[in-house]
Amino acid sequence: MSKSTRTETDSLGKVQIPLDALYGPQTKRAIDNFPISGLTMPRSFIRALGLLKYACACANQNLGLLDDERAHTIQLAALQMAEGIHDGEFPVDVFQTGSGTSTNMNANEVIARLAQLQCGLPVHPNDHVNKGQSSNDVIPSCIHVAALLDIHEQLLPALQHLSTTIEDKARESGHLLKTGRTHLMDAMPLTVGQELGGWAAQIHHASGRIAFAARVLCELAIGGTAVGTGVNAHPEFARHIPAYLNNQTGLNFHLAANLFEALSSQDAAVAVSGQLRTLAVSLMKISNDLRWMNSGPLAGLGEIQLPALQPGSSIMPGKVNPVMPEAVVMVCAQVIGNDATIAIAGQSGNFQLNVMLPVIAYNLLQSINLLANATRLLADKAIAGMHFNQTRLEEILSRNPMLVTALNNLIGYEKGAEIAKAAYQQQRPILDVAAEMTSMDRSELENLLDPRHLTSNAFLQKG
Repeated sequence: MSKSTRTETDSLGKVQIPLDALYGPQTKRAIDNFPISGLTMPRSFIRALGLLKYACACANQNLGLLDDERAHTIQLAALQMAEGIHDGEFPVDVFQTGSGTSTNMNANEVIARLAQLQCGLPVHPNDHVNKGQSSNDVIPSCIHVAALLDIHEQLLPALQHLSTTIEDKARESGHLLKTGRTHLMDAMPLTVGQELGGWAAQIHHASGRIAFAARVLCELAIGGTAVGTGVNAHPEFARHIPAYLNNQTGLNFHLAANLFEALSSQDAAVAVSGQLRTLAVSLMKISNDLRWMNSGPLAGLGEIQLPALQPGSSIMPGKVNPVMPEAVVMVCAQVIGNDATIAIAGQSGNFQLNVMLPVIAYNLLQSINLLANATRLLADKAIAGMHFNQTRLEEILSRNPMLVTALNNLIGYEKGAEIAKAAYQQQRPILDVAAEMTSMDRSELENLLDPRHLTSNAFLQKG
């Protein structure tokens, strides 16, 4: 045995473990067995696992199943784990046993060693820390706890910040008129406020859908142990746990009504991921609108100028690119890919257990984290500082042949098309061409073709 290692024993035999490691033999076996990706379980998952171990220790103490000294030290170690003090002790790869047993045992071993060092009594990872639990109910519960915490603490506030930033920009520049576009072609005019209002509504709706879907994450599988029957757990054990969790988190966790469903399926995670995918689609739409509007400055639309965050080219001096919307669309692509992985993993509930729990946890939490970060950056580094080029907006709008649509009820579609083609070919304002090609009074045409009037449906109906 090396002086830098210690020997420990599990049910399979002896294992050499780094001398200063808090984890034990099952963690070391997992490290050796799964050198696959170098990806480890997210910080928020380790936090949730620590909080759940704390709540379980409290429940076992309350029921007299753990003596006070062991219980207190287990609780303290679990809370330290939740706070991130021992994150370096959780090296197990995401791609491991499908139940997440290696990560659960990693936590049990770290907490047991910390507790034993503090109280001086033997503390066993299984018999004490994991008492009344199975990886099969712990890991699904942690997925729910971690995801719900991240949604409430990170994602929903970020979405509120983005929608507020969009609305602030709409109040600031919403009076400006611009050419609408359908099929990327010139269409009827609208105001900047109307366009930005569409973006804000997308974010509001996404936030509501995510919050609604996330309500099911309050349901916990804990208490089901191995297959949902609660074998080896005290009959009253599980019902104590939500109160301790809620006291630590401020949320409203409760036991799942059907523990067999809670262990065997990950439908709640699949549903939440689906709403994250929808948000990604919305953010990609908004980001691509920003990229198009910012295109140029000479050969593109040039309607807005995004903040210059960094030089855009290693070869073309002076080039500045829309880097923040580009980063966001890459995040969106990643989230959509994560959702596909979660959907496939969600199908892997065989009989009484889903066997892709770690990859569901990793992808779901990554999606939440990526979307929260990208949303704030899009608000702060793109939308808040973007500037509308009023001169360019007015120039394009004055030559928009689609304004002739306002005359349809008076001159007919075919005559309108004739005027629009002539205006486009001659590169002249639609007002001048319409005045020449119809018998209508110019003052009446000016009123009917006023772009600001055309942004009001009430005016169009009256016309």
